[in-house]
Amino acid sequence: MSRLDTNRSGEMEVFIRVVERDGFSAAARDFNMTPSAISKLVGRLEDRLRVRLFNRSTRKLQLTPEGQRFYQRAVSVIADLDDAEQEAAVALCPRGHLRISVNMPVGLHRLLPLVPVFRRAYPQITLDVTVSEKMVDLYEERADIAIRSGPLQSSGLIARKLGVCRMAIAASPDYLARYGTPQTVADLRDHVLIGYNFVRAKAEWPFKVDGEIVTVLPGGTIDVGDAESARHLAIAGGGIVRLGKFHIEQDVKAGRLIEILDAYYPGNGKGGVEINAVYIGGGGHLPARVRAFLDFCGENLHLK
Repeated sequence: MSRLDTNRSGEMEVFIRVVERDGFSAAARDFNMTPSAISKLVGRLEDRLRVRLFNRSTRKLQLTPEGQRFYQRAVSVIADLDDAEQEAAVALCPRGHLRISVNMPVGLHRLLPLVPVFRRAYPQITLDVTVSEKMVDLYEERADIAIRSGPLQSSGLIARKLGVCRMAIAASPDYLARYGTPQTVADLRDHVLIGYNFVRAKAEWPFKVDGEIVTVLPGGTIDVGDAESARHLAIAGGGIVRLGKFHIEQDVKAGRLIEILDAYYPGNGKGGVEINAVYIGGGGHLPARVRAFLDFCGENLHLK
């Protein structure tokens, strides 16, 4: 059978839908087909490729390693086809489904409030936003973009810098009234410093004392699993916390938290945390929906 006799893009779309809907029945409903027809189509695809894409059982449908690789390439191919069709149109309008993973501070305090604005600008882009401190694998989680804070690990992903977040040390008025307000970095040894219990967290707090960078190690008394929990704990009077200024700006304005030791805090070179959007690249064509979202974030998140 020649390539002209095979609707390869249609096969890929069906295969992708089976993967993303976790089964033949759900995919069949989406395409208004029968489950057996979907199963036969996938079977013909496997015969043509001469490889098994799924391990089938009575309870679960699981991708083989070959199936996982084919899925990743198929998603990229279909995205490129969608973009090619869009760019051939008279008026280019980004469209399609966009999966985004974002950490909790940026997600809750910057990105989610802007989602309605993005949707008004790009009504043909649908969004799937996951807010979590989990470091996702973009391939495994089928995500298009992840927004990450801190140093990036070496990977095949492309990074776009969104900003450098200035950090702050803060505590609630109640905590400071009970235990006193630290006047110097050395005073912190007598206070509860809220730390983190996840691996990616930067363990030490940097300060600038007499022109030198010194660090303080928090934790041990109270550790939490994410920055938003640390924020709530600090507001409740649980201790002193280190968070992004954008993260606590409304709390400071409302008097729920008070910034302390700002005179000792270093500039962005040492005291700031870089925030990047990472996405799958490798020199290929960037889908219009991904480019639109990256440009929107760069212009609107204001991560300083």
